[in-house]
Order: sequence, then structure tokens, then C-alpha cells
Amino acid sequence: MSRLLTWLLLPLSWLYAAVLAVRNKLYDWGWKASESFDVPLLNVGNLRVGGTGKTPHVAWLVAELLRLGHRPAILSRGYGRQTRGPRLATPKDSAATVGDEPWQYYQQFAAAGVPIAVAEARRLGLLLLRQQQPEVSVVVLDDAYQHRAVRPTLNILLTELARPFYADYVLPAGRLRESRAGAARADVVVVTKCLPGLDEATRQAVTQRIRAYSTAPVLFSAYAYGEARALTPGPAPCPPPPATALLLTGIAQPGPLRDYLESLGYTIAFHADFPDHHRFQPSDFEALRRHWQPGRVIFTTEKDATRLQAPALAAVLTDLPLYIIPVQAALLGDGAEQLRRRLPPPPAPQP
Repeated sequence: MSRLLTWLLLPLSWLYAAVLAVRNKLYDWGWKASESFDVPLLNVGNLRVGGTGKTPHVAWLVAELLRLGHRPAILSRGYGRQTRGPRLATPKDSAATVGDEPWQYYQQFAAAGVPIAVAEARRLGLLLLRQQQPEVSVVVLDDAYQHRAVRPTLNILLTELARPFYADYVLPAGRLRESRAGAARADVVVVTKCLPGLDEATRQAVTQRIRAYSTAPVLFSAYAYGEARALTPGPAPCPPPPATALLLTGIAQPGPLRDYLESLGYTIAFHADFPDHHRFQPSDFEALRRHWQPGRVIFTTEKDATRLQAPALAAVLTDLPLYIIPVQAALLGDGAEQLRRRLPPPPAPQP
């Protein structure tokens, strides 16, 4: 967005921010109800629309809670799903019925017994978990920072290093869902998508900027990419770099993945770049096929893979060598230990 257009849209942003500020004050003053529950609620959210890295940070939390001996569950809105109302994911579900991120969580954590629930009204999702999964000892809320009808025990605010909330504006002039003042509700702020060797001077400068809006501890995280794995069995072996490859994404911020692949030595001959949560159609692969040649591999993300498994796409993808690049959140310095200290203790063993 150009600077001129940003300035022209600022009056609309101020109006939108004012409406949201009144809403937040009603919750702060107790005039709108915000419900607590009998299990800890750990929220991972942001002020910005999309692309801050919520999914790998939710996965990091769940893995840590399992390691501590908790029985965690994940509750998400289920953005983009074709169903409505509270729902627990089962093997019969898909990205279409629960949403791409919840389905990714299900594929990652179902074997560990982690229930995955979706609900527009998080309160109804929590009631469903209480009724059907009473053994759950903690719930990780995916993207509920603005959903104030439920009160988190721990509010984790993510902000991307390249696009920090303190340098952005409220919609439509910028990409913020609410004003920068919303950072004051955070118990922890995590600055995401940093380089693993982020220098101390940059950390101090970013922390100082955040201090204008929040007194919460400021942590930093990077992406740790894993080895490529085939989306479907039987494709040609993944060629090691240097090699020419294609990239297929439907996420908010594909830049870090492309940068990573190019840093390994891959040349990206074509990037089929679709909007976040894009529901792939067979016609979407025409341009990809025009650029694909035997011997070239096609890389995609775990989140996109949940939507690429739709039955309607099976025929069009059958001979394409699609490989998933998994990603994990890696907290820098002592950030992992700092966050662990703020997690609830596991329940006492039953006699």
C-alpha cells in the first residue's frame, strides 16, 4: 500500500479503532461478560491480520505441555471451513470440515491423544471439550486475542519482526485488527520470524519499541525447517540442491520459506502464490504444470498440504512430485525456558 493511500485511509482506521477501543473498554470494565473456565487457557494470537506464525507456536506449546505431563487440547475458530458450530475433529474430517490449521494440528497430534476442537464462539467449543473430553487439563486457544468473551490464563502475543505491530496501522490503512494499545493485554510478547543469529542490539531496539505499549516480557523466535517429505507416496526422489524447483503456497507470508529454499541452493523457477487459506481448484495448477519439467520438485507447506489432500484434486496432482517443508518455532536464547516457566503445572497423578 502506498504512503498516500495509507494517509487517505487513516480517518477510516481511526473510526474503526475507536469502535474497537470502546468494545475493549466494555470488557475491561466488566460491562461485557468475559468467562473463565476451570482449566487453564493459553491463547496464541496477534494484533495483525495473518502471517505472524501462530501455527508453529501453538504446536510448540502443545509439544511442551505433553512433555510436562498435561492432557492438552487445541481450540480454534476453524477459519475457512464449510461447517458451522462447535465440532471435535475425527478421522472422517478434513480441512474442508474443520479448517486447514486445525486439520494440520489433528494430523500432527491425534496420535498423542490431543483433542482438536473448532467453534466460532470459543465458549461453546470449551463446553464441548468439557463434556466430551473431561480429562483435558489445559486448552491452547489458536487466534483468540480479540475473542474477549473468553478470558485466557496466559495471553501470548505474536508480532513479526519484519512487520511489527508498533509500525502498523489499524485496518484499512494498515493490517492491524485493533490499535497498538491492545498489546497491553499480553502476558508475553514473542517477536517471530527472526534470523537465528539475531544480534543483541536489534533485540534491545525492538524491545524498547514494544515497551511503549506493553510491559510484558519480550521473547524472540525463528523458524526451524525440517527435511522435505513427500505429500503422497511414490514420487521421484527429492533432488538435493543446487537444483531448480517450483513453489506452491496459499499462506499469508510465503517469503521466509522461499528465502530458506534459495539459501539452500534451490532456484525457484516459478512460484504459484495464492492468498492465505486459498481453497485450491483443479484449474489452479495449469500455470504450475506449464513451468514444471521432469526432474523438478514442487515444494509446499504443511498448511497447504491439508487443502491439497482434497479428493477433487487427486487426479490433477497424481503425477506431480509435491514435497512438504515442515516448520517449527525455535525460541532464541533463554526464550524457551522463560516461556516454560509461565506454563501451568501438570495435574497431580490420580491415585
